[in-house]
Amino acid sequence: MARDSLLFVCKSCGAVHSKWAGQCSACGEWNVLVEESRAAPPGAMKPASTARGRGVQFETLQSDTPEPPRIVTGVTEFDRVCGGGVVPGSAILLGGDPGVGKSTLLLEVTAKATRNGAKVAYISGEEAIEQIRARAKRMGVADADVALASATALRDILTTLKRDPFDIVIIDSIQTLWSDAHDAGPGSITQVRACSAELVRLAKNGGPAIVLVGHVTK
Repeated sequence: MARDSLLFVCKSCGAVHSKWAGQCSACGEWNVLVEESRAAPPGAMKPASTARGRGVQFETLQSDTPEPPRIVTGVTEFDRVCGGGVVPGSAILLGGDPGVGKSTLLLEVTAKATRNGAKVAYISGEEAIEQIRARAKRMGVADADVALASATALRDILTTLKRDPFDIVIIDSIQTLWSDAHDAGPGSITQVRACSAELVRLAKNGGPAIVLVGHVTK
């Protein structure tokens, strides 16, 4: 690949550099620049001089449409933080340090939500299904009707979620997903942004409420 088709992205702050350096000039971290392709991803916008967009339709604050019913998970504090329950088609980011208990919390959320009638999927890119089952058994929620999957390919996940309707989908974690539209590795700024954008787009276009788990490592 030609050198002028490459750029270097900081794994710590996301700053873009035209050439490699030992230290990121934006955040000061050392040995954090990774090589990525400059090629525009599929579906990227054309130059403004040749592309013509559609007009944006504005609405008022008033509406006769009733507010969509929220999905009450049964975990009181989680529902409270979500404003009384999960809004269908919403995207939620749950961030925190590795090992702080994000996966455990969301496993409890999914288990209780299914008992309240919600159809929930838990997709893990970090743990095998047997590990999740073992945790559920320790928590006393192994009998919950949660759809489990272990997957990291974004294309496969999107195909599945468009085929199988769910109310809530847990993605644990966004750093493990990868899109074949980009050359960067899983966990890179490019992959995290691209995969997050596609999943949020799915949710907004009539899909399930999606909860993305994000590790805070810096």
